[in-house]
Amino acid sequence: MIKQGDKLPAGTLFEYIEVEGNGCSLGPNAFDIAQATAGKTVAIFGVPGAFTPTCSARHAPGYIEQAEAFKAAGVDEIWCVSVNDAFVMGAWARELKADGKVRFMADGSAEFAKATGLTLDLGAKGLGLRSIRYSLLAKDGVVTALNLEEGGAFKVSDAETLLAQAKAQQAA
Repeated sequence: MIKQGDKLPAGTLFEYIEVEGNGCSLGPNAFDIAQATAGKTVAIFGVPGAFTPTCSARHAPGYIEQAEAFKAAGVDEIWCVSVNDAFVMGAWARELKADGKVRFMADGSAEFAKATGLTLDLGAKGLGLRSIRYSLLAKDGVVTALNLEEGGAFKVSDAETLLAQAKAQQAA
């Protein structure tokens, strides 16, 4: 399982791009994780699924609402990562009005979740392999803060907790 001080695993995440530009075509685009985090501070929060109750009502909205505060704390980008396809993640981002605030990154085959060791088997509920709920800060691809939820809880991966950690790291 990934831990503080580890480098994010190599791999690819996908994002649905609404408007063609900056080298990105309309529709799903692949992003190399190492390249996308190089030289940046990225706040990443993982959720079990798009459009699910806690994820839609509390987890993602907190990061969208705090996007400017994260930028003020030195965070270059915020990513929401889920084991869903890029089309679903794009639709979810549109519904939550996340454009320009949070990037909704698809881990459709759970490759990132598996590589980090942050998986959750929800096969008995018909949902297959998913990601646990978590949040982390990565500076230049290295994890500097990590908050893992246990048993479906939503206590430590919220925007306020990760924002406090980002502010503390910025002040240090």
